[in-house]
Amino acid sequence: MEPTVIFDFDGVIHSYESGWKGVTNIPDPPVTGIRDVIEELRIAGYKVVVVSTRCYQEGGIEAIQRYLDKHDIVVDRVTGEKPPAIVTVDDRAICFDGDVTTLFKKIINFKPWNKKEV
Repeated sequence: MEPTVIFDFDGVIHSYESGWKGVTNIPDPPVTGIRDVIEELRIAGYKVVVVSTRCYQEGGIEAIQRYLDKHDIVVDRVTGEKPPAIVTVDDRAICFDGDVTTLFKKIINFKPWNKKEV
């Protein structure tokens, strides 16, 4: 069985510069270089699955697939269900390092990559 890598859609593949514009309105370009990384993973034998909450709304899966097709980004599956995977790539996640003493502070101070002060 191929190892699976999960990619979140908004903020990881879709740059999400404009924020939420509706389930089927995906106006922004892809994050620079993301297509190449996904292609490299697939060539290396990884299965790439896009998981998004958009998929829970009518037309969401189709809108994501149209976006991926438009930008020549090939993945193995688009879904709202998180499959077993070796890793998840998400712009709104904290990697739990086993240290609960710092977890609260990490959560309340969290900002996605595109909202951090430079």
